[in-house]
Amino acid sequence: MMEGLDLDGIQPEEREAFLAYSDKAVGTNINPQTLLATDYLNHFNEIIMMLEMIPDVPECLEEAREWQPKSYQDHFRDSQFRDKELAIEAYDHVPSKFRAAFENVISQMNALVAASIDHIAEVIEGGNPEELRFVCSEASRGVQKLMDLASAVIHGSSKILDQSEIDGFLAH
Repeated sequence: MMEGLDLDGIQPEEREAFLAYSDKAVGTNINPQTLLATDYLNHFNEIIMMLEMIPDVPECLEEAREWQPKSYQDHFRDSQFRDKELAIEAYDHVPSKFRAAFENVISQMNALVAASIDHIAEVIEGGNPEELRFVCSEASRGVQKLMDLASAVIHGSSKILDQSEIDGFLAH
């Protein structure tokens, strides 16, 4: 067993498989404490860049509309990530305390992206460039804040946003 591994909050029925995959994750880009990898967040970096480009290149909205949510395991199946097979296998053994928080924030990001793209399309139709810049900036910032939360979960936090915080992101 890896030294310093915090088993607090890991269900007894999860421990054996968790410990086995945690040992395999040592020395990889997969966090041994959570069995998650930050590489997954690259999928969201793509849409953030597109959102930021739309005010200067409104045609990027079409590319942003083509962006689709991708599951953690699908992301790694399609990636060149060195430890992708381990990332795919280990995901089934992520402790529930991290997996629930992670899936919650990913779901929030996917919802925010979809709502933002719809809102941006409406603003483009309205023809107000200042409003478009503001809405795109707020959307990008909101997704980035959620990415920061996802990164925190990947690194061992199990914080979940409450509904009012989520609604605050979606209101922009």
